[in-house]
Amino acid sequence: MNVEIKAFLTMAGACLAVVSGAAVALSGLGSHWDWWYFRTGFTILKWAAFCSLFAAVVSAAGLFWALSHRTQGLLFISAAGLAIGLVAGGIPASWAWKAKHVPMINDITTDTKNPPGFSALLPLRAGATSPADYPGAETAAQQLKAYPYVQPLFTALPPPAALEEALSAARKLGWKIVETDRQAGRIEAVDTTLWFGFHDDIVIRVTPEAKGSRVDIRSHSRVGRSDMGTNARRIRSFLTVMNESWGVSGG
Repeated sequence: MNVEIKAFLTMAGACLAVVSGAAVALSGLGSHWDWWYFRTGFTILKWAAFCSLFAAVVSAAGLFWALSHRTQGLLFISAAGLAIGLVAGGIPASWAWKAKHVPMINDITTDTKNPPGFSALLPLRAGATSPADYPGAETAAQQLKAYPYVQPLFTALPPPAALEEALSAARKLGWKIVETDRQAGRIEAVDTTLWFGFHDDIVIRVTPEAKGSRVDIRSHSRVGRSDMGTNARRIRSFLTVMNESWGVSGG
């Protein structure tokens, strides 16, 4: 293979890496910006990831050739193509691996026997493909196995004060508060994922206990079957913030 062809392939690998990387980024942003349906975004992501990894292979070959011929210009180009290709292809690949190692559930709650119910959020879930009702025992069993740390919080604070602590935590996490019902001891909120713009619904319930209050939370996706662990991570963040607040401890 002559020098011109090798140089062309090196440039082509880098260009493909840039284009594929842009497609990976836009696959989710396009869904977030309502350019296309999220499943279309998933398809774009899948093929863009394949192209990115292929570009990384071509760039790696170009890097080897540039090193052996001490071609500084092509060395930088091929190294950049390799890095972009690995990042753009590697991140979706890691998610695909993770999807196979988390349960196919998208409704997580600290109270699986009597999960907090949605009220003010129900109109916003009108077009949701995932039902608002809690799925039941099978989901609860999978959650317990995968996310044993999802447990209710108990505090010595009276319910009104505990509700205010929970409201402060929700705001600190950047959730959009839809309703705060102080009489019922319930907060309903929405969290939007950064990349694909998925809207996940959250309900926090505060109930009186003999020595204070119990705080439960439920986080439920509107679409899809698996949430890739997102709802459990969201609840963990909430539990962490609450645990850092005065007078709150894990139950």
